[in-house]
Amino acid sequence: MQHPADNRSLAPMRSAELRQQVGVIKDVLDHIMQKNVHYGVIPGCKEPSLYKPGAEKIMSAFRLSADPDITDLSDDDQIRYQVKVRLVSPSGHFVGAGIGECSSSEEKYKWRNAICKEEFDEAPSDRKREKWTRGYQGKPNFKKQQIRTEPSDLANTILKMAKKRALVDAVLTATAASDCFTQDIEDLPPEYLDPVEQPTNGRQPPAPYPDDQFAKNLPAWKKAIDDKKKTPDQIIAMIQSKAPLSDQQKNTIRNCAAKEGEIV
Repeated sequence: MQHPADNRSLAPMRSAELRQQVGVIKDVLDHIMQKNVHYGVIPGCKEPSLYKPGAEKIMSAFRLSADPDITDLSDDDQIRYQVKVRLVSPSGHFVGAGIGECSSSEEKYKWRNAICKEEFDEAPSDRKREKWTRGYQGKPNFKKQQIRTEPSDLANTILKMAKKRALVDAVLTATAASDCFTQDIEDLPPEYLDPVEQPTNGRQPPAPYPDDQFAKNLPAWKKAIDDKKKTPDQIIAMIQSKAPLSDQQKNTIRNCAAKEGEIV
């Protein structure tokens, strides 16, 4: 389907065209998109959160292309990018824009878990911390030993995340899909979300994916991505059907697809 911008320049969109546009989005949602691959439902939220693969499916449905404009806001202590994405129709008409930003000072990028007690003990005092974490499956809260990350190691990840946020924002705005999806809830740290008890039907929810098993299986997942047999999001969806992944584990899998200088 062509976006109405290709047909009617500055003329108001007729109700029939608007209904058709909404119908296209709902048809893509019902028949093309897969839960936990193209969108996901965050506990405590009513609307599903649109993921980058889902935004790209909507773009394909309306034959839109993205034109990102990147602003580097980095300083000595952080990598920070702001990206504005313009969406254009096949004939070159401007359809809408979105903006997104990401920084290595965000909680999930600024800190990582220490690989061992010795690493934590030897780290400078201003490069380590202990952080309280909510217990899983009703277990007591506990402390994690964490180390500051090197911002430059995350530069490509930060840029891709800023672009992803801008792209999703542009798609929601340009296609009026915000009544079907929300955005950025998935990017919030878990402690910013209200915990919601999910029905278990008498079964215990799965335990988090073990770090040792993750490290063991990562080479095989990377090979599947390199061989183009699976995308990172398909790998993540497959794993999370069995056990939840941490944000750090998800970012590690997504980075398997990144090539030097590439923005995904």
